Amino acid sequence: MRSSGSLVIILSFFMALTVAIVPLPDWAVNLRPEAVTMMLIYWCLALPERVGVGIGWLVGLFMDVAKGALLGQYALSLTIVAWLTLKLHQRIRVFPPWQQALSVLILVGLGQIVILWVKGIIGQSPQSWTYWLPAVTSSILWPWFFPLMRRVRHYYKVS
Repeated sequence: MRSSGSLVIILSFFMALTVAIVPLPDWAVNLRPEAVTMMLIYWCLALPERVGVGIGWLVGLFMDVAKGALLGQYALSLTIVAWLTLKLHQRIRVFPPWQQALSVLILVGLGQIVILWVKGIIGQSPQSWTYWLPAVTSSILWPWFFPLMRRVRHYYKVS
């Protein structure tokens, strides 16, 4: 009997959430990739029939609670990123790695724009241009992240 791999998907999001909240030195905080957003993009590309907008919203709520953010800010951001990824998944999947990385840069950047918009509404603003660095580091890591997650998916027969 073959496992559907739901536990692997849940654990991968848990690990990404851990990466998102682990303390880093001050100089490295803005270099942290958006691991949760990257994980959501990966699963939306790999299994669009299983991971989508609802999962993005749920994981976003967990991010809101874990980061102590305004409830719904990450949920909205990840919902939009999931929706766009699902709309474009057939195109993005066939792109070469560098074009996928560019797509990740745009998707993560869009997620950051949504969060910036929400923060702007409540009167918070980023301190500097380094606010955008997580999108850059996420896209730089994507060519290694995607094959790694693909190996995990095949090893555990997640379908």
